[in-house]
Amino acid sequence: MRRLHPHFGAAIEGIAWSEPPGADLAAALRAAFREHRLLCLRATPMAPETFVAFARCLGTPKVQVGGHLEAVPEVSVLDSTYRQAGDKPADMAMVRLTGWHTDDSYLPEPASVTLLQALAVPSSGGQTRFADTHAAYDDLPAAQKKALEGLRAVHRYDCSRARVRATGLSREEADALGEASHPLVRRHDDTGRPALYFNANRTERVEGLERAASDALLDGLHTHMTQPAYQYHHDWREGDILVWDNRCLIHSVNMDFPVGESRRHQRILLEGRRPA
Repeated sequence: MRRLHPHFGAAIEGIAWSEPPGADLAAALRAAFREHRLLCLRATPMAPETFVAFARCLGTPKVQVGGHLEAVPEVSVLDSTYRQAGDKPADMAMVRLTGWHTDDSYLPEPASVTLLQALAVPSSGGQTRFADTHAAYDDLPAAQKKALEGLRAVHRYDCSRARVRATGLSREEADALGEASHPLVRRHDDTGRPALYFNANRTERVEGLERAASDALLDGLHTHMTQPAYQYHHDWREGDILVWDNRCLIHSVNMDFPVGESRRHQRILLEGRRPA
């Protein structure tokens, strides 16, 4: 096992992850995930049905809100390929995936874990970046930790604060999802360890604060928790499976990669609990 970052993440090497693991290996995988919170597994692309069976050793896969396969609704295929020159903007900040986020936070019970497997990767760029919100919380001054106690934030699928507004669902479908209120400091379901819980693509406002004060607080937390010291950037290889903990990690994508080179993944989300 090779560490990926001083605070989190490990690559498990020397195992051919071509099928769901047996009981002993599954138990070891769960233990490694609890410790490291981000795992990289070197594998070959799996059939969607096999990918779901593999994911079940870590939790319960959920049917995704949109973009899932009809035959295997627990799996969605994410294709971020630039098919022609006009698809790639000059300003990468105008691509929604570049925003730091955690999956499913607009739901009352967000996904606990994401599994993402690379089906095709470009020759350069396209890294997925992670930041550790446990460490970011730990490094806050005591007075700021005290000020955050009890604060809650509203998360929406289509958030007005996002640099790029959400697509994929109609306005009616997005509105039907409603909004969810979550603590700004989330305690991990399994360990009780606190982490900042903020999604730049989905967090609309802090409850009980005027808009200007809410925006200032969220902007400050975003700047703090995305410092380079908390980050790991993953260079994908075809077949790689990344497994990460949405309760204490945020992620974004480097969308600067060549036009015409495929970047495609399959994704599974595991059921989670209401944040506490």
